[in-house]
Amino acid sequence: MPHIPAVRSFDRSCELQAKLHHVIPGGAHTYSRGSDQYPEFMPPVLTNGRGCHVWDADGNEYIEYGMGLRSVTLGHGFRPVIDAVCSAIADGVNFSRPTTLELDAAEDFLNLVPAADMVKFAKNGSDVTTAAVRLARAVTGRVTVAACHQPFFSTDDWFIGTTEMAGGIPHASRNSTVRFQYNDLDSLASVLTAHDIACVILEAATSTTEPAPGYLDGVRRLCDDHGALLVIDEMITGFRWSEHGAQAVYGIEPDLSCWGKAMGNGFPISALAGKREFMELGGLCTDRERVFLLSTTHGPERGSLAAFRAVVQEYADNDPIGRMERAGRLLADGVRAAIHEAGLSDYVQLAGRPSCLTFITRDPEQLPSQAYRTLFLQELLKRGVLGQSFVTSAAHTDSDIEQTVTAVRGALPAYKRAVERGSVEGLLEGRPVAPAIRQYAAPRRIGSPSGLTQTPASR
Repeated sequence: MPHIPAVRSFDRSCELQAKLHHVIPGGAHTYSRGSDQYPEFMPPVLTNGRGCHVWDADGNEYIEYGMGLRSVTLGHGFRPVIDAVCSAIADGVNFSRPTTLELDAAEDFLNLVPAADMVKFAKNGSDVTTAAVRLARAVTGRVTVAACHQPFFSTDDWFIGTTEMAGGIPHASRNSTVRFQYNDLDSLASVLTAHDIACVILEAATSTTEPAPGYLDGVRRLCDDHGALLVIDEMITGFRWSEHGAQAVYGIEPDLSCWGKAMGNGFPISALAGKREFMELGGLCTDRERVFLLSTTHGPERGSLAAFRAVVQEYADNDPIGRMERAGRLLADGVRAAIHEAGLSDYVQLAGRPSCLTFITRDPEQLPSQAYRTLFLQELLKRGVLGQSFVTSAAHTDSDIEQTVTAVRGALPAYKRAVERGSVEGLLEGRPVAPAIRQYAAPRRIGSPSGLTQTPASR
């Protein structure tokens, strides 16, 4: 159980965060990990973790949610994965030719994903989504991509050019991707009619939205009618909805699919999978012009492949999805009860599958509010809960859930006072969090209340 002191100190974390901003653009290697995503004077800089518990540089202990941006489903330091990695790398990490481990890992993957005939491993989600786009363009001879209005697909030009952070992206790339609305077949049909589309890329489901009946079948049909490849992004849904992916849950067969995050329980591994007729264009058994699909020095390194195989074994032997869903249901029931008791059901809400819960924070007009979100995060941090969501793992125990519900109960009175006053002023310590992807970084303060520097935030 995290020790909850009367007053938590964040002095060391604030000092380290200022140093991080000095040497790393944005102060973190992922925008959603940035200090502007957390209360201003409470940016925990972590040192270690075990299960679903983490510790920061000030010695504060937290129950963590989100778990490495949803990449950790089995818990931090999960022993079977660590042992598999240590055993593999003791015999060498990277070689000049493929290893037997590459074949074993590829066969494990393809046994889980019946719609795929071939797979290629990489390190990041962006690697494989961009490879899917390139492959679709080569197959169809078209350029334009239809990307669903969902949060994120890639750091590469074809996607970032559609966001507010399009600086440095050529206009040609910005115009090469068009967007369509999720759960709206007419929106997709309009895009496919107006443009020669190489591929349609979407998540089969999101953290907050399930596909409407018939929607995914309609997407498949429209892709076939217009000669576009269907790419399913399984970064979040893979190994969280099912080890077979959301495509198996919803019965949709993509041409290509992209995987990552929980594949290695935090170790860096991603995968592009698909039908042989398409994937082989990046290989040596084709008479067509070859595609430079993926060629990475570290894609086949043994540590991450061993981690993946250990994850596959754990999913076969036990039921981590069942455990994380059970924890999520228990958490949702407890949190919703606490919210109801506080009279805040119109202002703090939960959404999503039990294993992928998010919270929605609303202002007195019941509009989504970053300021009220920050207040909620602030009060949870004070009580030993760290997370931008309530995304669970198989490591969250009944005791962890009980402590989290207790922390929520303790956080809600401040939220209620802010609703009744019509403002977070006097309750929120520092500035509100900001959208992770935005065009400009407004000037903000970095450091602790006793030692502030005026520095632009880097996003």
